[in-house]
Amino acid sequence: MKIAVIGAGGIGSVVAAYLFKAGVDVTLVGRQDQIQVVSDQGLRLDGVRGEDIFQVPIIHQLDQCFDLVIFTVKTQDLEGAYQQNARYLEQGLILTTQNGVQADNILSVHFDRQKMFSSIVMFGATYIEPGKVTFNFEGDWIIGKPFTPNEPKIFEIEKILNQAFKVVVVNDIAGMKWLKLFVNFNNCIPAVIGKSMQETFGDHDLCRLSIMLLKEGVDIVQQARIEMVSLPHLPVDRVCGLAQMPMVQAAGIINKTLTTLSEEPLYGSILQSIFRKKPSEIDFINGEVIQLGHHIHQKALLNSRIVDMVHRVEQTGQFFEIDEVKNIFEL
Repeated sequence: MKIAVIGAGGIGSVVAAYLFKAGVDVTLVGRQDQIQVVSDQGLRLDGVRGEDIFQVPIIHQLDQCFDLVIFTVKTQDLEGAYQQNARYLEQGLILTTQNGVQADNILSVHFDRQKMFSSIVMFGATYIEPGKVTFNFEGDWIIGKPFTPNEPKIFEIEKILNQAFKVVVVNDIAGMKWLKLFVNFNNCIPAVIGKSMQETFGDHDLCRLSIMLLKEGVDIVQQARIEMVSLPHLPVDRVCGLAQMPMVQAAGIINKTLTTLSEEPLYGSILQSIFRKKPSEIDFINGEVIQLGHHIHQKALLNSRIVDMVHRVEQTGQFFEIDEVKNIFEL
């Protein structure tokens, strides 16, 4: 199976590098600055699997048809990635990897839904600079079909990807994506202060803010009667229970969990985009419950505030002081 990975950021680089190491016929699609570095020096990864350099083939856009095309750009960049590569996307299978719940809907206007596959990436990576990525922690790669029942092709994809990652095939990827949304809900807080996850959630007041945002988001999703489905190692009850338990206890869990995820500094996906002076995926994470709230006439006041703050950071390049955030949210 010939595979193309569109997007040479953190996840795309990890995927392409370790599939390449496993002997898979894989090509990475990146920007010109990424192409120059990777072509000259190789793709450099460090982190949980050690340090290595991978001579992964890299191109600016698809130049032939591939059996499987994996989109690893952010949700807000999907349409542009499609348009740039549309000429060679008609024949192969499509696999999305984005955070949030909208990626499959965005691409479905261009593809036969039967050829579309969706996934949830539970491993983490940090994009340092063109050609250099840290693989922060391991995790499952959960795959399924977003619009139609699973069929034999999904097990061909599983077999290929399983050479480099732990792949889990599931029957309700859409319901799982709603639960995964809340795994990424914390990314907004490091984004407004410009700190790593470890620094951010070493502060118990900011852990409390995380729970406040989570409570509001879970409440809106439940009011909208959207069924969240348990992930392989994350039951729905654990997330909902976190939103319902006493604040001090819940904040303590956030503190312990998010300060120990990675030995290397871990920056959420939203902050990584801001560091690169790119629009972030905030509207597809916390912004998703704001839009959902509009549909059921329920305001998401806290999440609206944090989304506005992230947009301000995007526009000005100026981060908020931690005490400023605490005052805004009365922590």
